[in-house]
Amino acid sequence: MEKITFMPDGGEAVEFYVLEQTTLGGVNYILVTDAQEEEDGEAYILKAVSDAENGEQIYSIVEDDDELAAVSGVFESMLDDVDLIK
Repeated sequence: MEKITFMPDGGEAVEFYVLEQTTLGGVNYILVTDAQEEEDGEAYILKAVSDAENGEQIYSIVEDDDELAAVSGVFESMLDDVDLIK
């Protein structure tokens, strides 16, 4: 499982493990968790957004209910043993 580190504005570094990734409508999404493989943890769906100012890709938590339902459905079908609670 790949581990990535996020640097929130004005905050401490946060590490997540990437469970899966997908692209819908030209937008990249990743499903991440704060726990390792055998542990229970919180899962988050993050959406990639381009930062026009410096050309970097920024990830933000998906908050729109319709978008979250669509993307979580895709991730659930990709991961047979995972149930996402919305």
